[in-house]
Amino acid sequence: MKSVSPSKSILITGAKGFTGRHLRRHLEALGYDVYGTCFSTTNDAHLIQCDLLDEDEVNAVVQRLLPSYVIHLAAISFVGENNSELFYKVNILGTENLLKALAALKHKPQKVVIASSAAVYGNQNASVLDENMRSVPVNHYGISKLGTELLARTFFEQLDIIITRPFNYTGPGQPAHFLIPKIVQHFVEKKPVIELGNLHIYREFNDIRMVVDVYERLLKSGISSDIVNVCSGNLTSLLEVIEFMKRLTGHKIEVAVNPLFVRANEIERLSGSTQRLHSLVGDIRAYSIDETLKNMLENYND
Repeated sequence: MKSVSPSKSILITGAKGFTGRHLRRHLEALGYDVYGTCFSTTNDAHLIQCDLLDEDEVNAVVQRLLPSYVIHLAAISFVGENNSELFYKVNILGTENLLKALAALKHKPQKVVIASSAAVYGNQNASVLDENMRSVPVNHYGISKLGTELLARTFFEQLDIIITRPFNYTGPGQPAHFLIPKIVQHFVEKKPVIELGNLHIYREFNDIRMVVDVYERLLKSGISSDIVNVCSGNLTSLLEVIEFMKRLTGHKIEVAVNPLFVRANEIERLSGSTQRLHSLVGDIRAYSIDETLKNMLENYND
């Protein structure tokens, strides 16, 4: 295999996923030499098929690329995944294989960003969540991401690591089993009815463009061995999302509350503290929900 120049090279795991595709385009536009791993076969010279649970494959990729930076996105990220074992195998053991391979390099990456999730916070008695709160995840996804964080901490002395906790975000190309793409799909296809859960909750629905911008800025930041929220603090209710979509498309839709989608004791308002993020990367552009929805409609088939 031909070696890669490490001058400005970045390895993205999970590069064919929703976040990975957007992040790759963003970094390439900024002049980075971007390579990625993916689980499926590919004809893309900058993508390498790699099973993170195979130590030999992971070592081979890392030793070939010798990346200056690494952004680890590969994970089982859909909370509704039925095979709970996958959360722990991929999210924790896959991360361990990657970090072991990176720590064994003679010339280690300048920065390793590991994507965790705001799901590690679980249900707190607070509407604004900051990085100093204890983690009390309530599902396999959140628990596995907390396990990923704890595993990553054991490498803090060997690698320059940042752990990110992204809050909800969306954009073109996100699978329709996620909430906002589901809503967009129903309007695009002019379906008469959509089934949702609690309509009166307020959540962050951030834009993928903000998220990839934050990741790139974190690569150049001075932070290491720490955790940071990736959030805007901006709240939107599901009812507001529906109203925006009605105005944007001219389509009226009946909203039915499905009791199966309603969670007991759900917190009405939930957002992240941006204080640490802004102290590290400065001001960031937080797109409004209508800007995000317009972008998703305009690029629906991306």
